[in-house]
Formats: sequence, C-alpha cells, structure tokens
Amino acid sequence: MGYSRRTVLKQMGLAACWGEWARQCGHARELAAPLAFGFSLYGMKSVPLPRALKACAEIGYSGVELACMKDWPCDPDVLTKADRTQLRQQLTDLALDLPCLMDNLTLVVSEAKHQDNLSRWKRLAELAHDLGGETPPVIETVLGGKPEQWPDVRKAMAEALADWAKVAAAEKVVIAIKPHAFGALHRPDDCLWLLNQIKSPWVKAVFDYSHYERQGLELKECVDTLIAESVFVHIKDNLTTDGKTEFALPGDGPTDYSAYFKLLRSSGYRGPVVVEVSAQVSGKPGYNPLIAAEHCYEKLRPAFEQAGTRVRS
Repeated sequence: MGYSRRTVLKQMGLAACWGEWARQCGHARELAAPLAFGFSLYGMKSVPLPRALKACAEIGYSGVELACMKDWPCDPDVLTKADRTQLRQQLTDLALDLPCLMDNLTLVVSEAKHQDNLSRWKRLAELAHDLGGETPPVIETVLGGKPEQWPDVRKAMAEALADWAKVAAAEKVVIAIKPHAFGALHRPDDCLWLLNQIKSPWVKAVFDYSHYERQGLELKECVDTLIAESVFVHIKDNLTTDGKTEFALPGDGPTDYSAYFKLLRSSGYRGPVVVEVSAQVSGKPGYNPLIAAEHCYEKLRPAFEQAGTRVRS
C-alpha cells in the first residue's frame, strides 16, 4: 500500500496542520514520498456519501476531496456532530486520506456578503478540524468574476483575501485559492501576485493546469511559476470537437500525464494529485460517477507508475 499523507506527516515529525507542512516545502523536496492519488467527490453528488467513499477506496484512490458547497452532502451547515464523527470513522476504516475540502466562495462581493463569507470560513474550518483532527484538510475555492475584470478588481480581491487570511490563521486551516479559466483570477502569474500581496502561510494555491492549457500556456512555465505555492493539484483534460473546447476526464485528452507527474516530482511537489470531474462532464446525459472514477484511475495509474511514484494497491 502506498504511503498516505498522514504517514508522510508523521515521518516528517509534524503534528500541526497541512499548512505548516506546506511551509516546510524546502524540506519536503528532499523526501522520496510518493504523490498521493485522490478523487474529488465534486464528481459524485448523486452518490450517497458512504457509497462514494467505499467506491473510491475499492477502486484504489488513496484519498478524496469532499465537496462542501451549499446543498451538497458535506455542507458544514448540514453535517451534524454525529455525522462528522461517523464520516471521520469511515475515512479511517477505509484508509482514505482527506487532503482537501471544496467550497465556492467569491472575493469581490458586497460588505454584507463578505461578512457572510468570513463566517462561512469559520464553519468550514470547524468541519476541517472535526474531520482531520491535528492535520485538517486544506479548503479550496475559486474566486469568481470574469477574466476581463482582473485589472479592475485585483486590489479589492487582495484586500478581501487578507481578511480571509486572518480567519485562516485564527482557525489554523489553509485556504487554497484556485485560478479558473473563466474567472477574474485565471493566470498563474496573477495568482502569485495575489499571494504575494497577502504573504500568509495560511493562504496558498491550487494548481490545475487544465485552466492554463485553455489559455495556451505551457505546462512547465506554469509549474515553474506556481507549484511552490501550491498545496494540491487538480487534474482534468480538455477536448476540442468541431471547434468547441470543453473540459474532459483526465486521460481522455492530449495531456501526457507521465511527463506531467515527473515534472511535478522534479519541481519538488509532494502533495496530493486529485481527479476533478468538471460540471461540463458530470452534467451530460448518461454520466455515471462510479464508472468515471474507475475510468480515470485505470487511465492514470500507468502514468503514476511511469513517473516513479506509488499508488495504492
């Protein structure tokens, strides 16, 4: 069985949060730890949570990302204390890591909505600690807006993000922001600029090359720019049919994942690599989340092995 994130943390002698591990990236680069291979339950909304977790473990994934948006099964406003205890026990019983939680909060909003977001971050942090204990998962989000708005909203985004960082520091959880091809924050260099305005160990990045590929950016350039500030990686593909490009399951597009994973390792990245099924895929008629999860695993496992990493067996 491949090493879990929890095992790696123990080997490093860290008993704090994932964010404190991320700050030790200089030391992490010296480790021979494998990349962890996970699946985001963002692609399994229709599957009862216990069944989804069991399926991911049986397929071979080492961990999962929980989708915690409003009206989703892991919304912190829905999960009771008993639910959380049961969920944590199931993760333990299935030997599944929990590297990340997903929500969808935006930065450029009214003051009232901003305060609501800060309150939401506190509830998400409580959930992260309830599920992760001493090693709470990071909490990731895209930031909203549109690409053409970036020059006009970036300063306001930095100011709002500074408030998020204060909550993250107080609650001892890491917030991971994700550039999105269709969002105001959409480029790796702009993400680095935004992080540098905050300079907080509690605010990091999600690396998802599929959004940069849509913009014609080269993989190595993006990795060189942002991977040192990234605490986990989302993977999915792009496919162009009849002149229309849409997101696709990872392994179904042109991405060379063996080269990708080797590049991640050579760059010093040792965090989780998590399959994300886009709504452009899951929203299509006939989509089967369990088949999709197994399909991605079978497609990508050889790339992990070719890159000299380990996966769960």
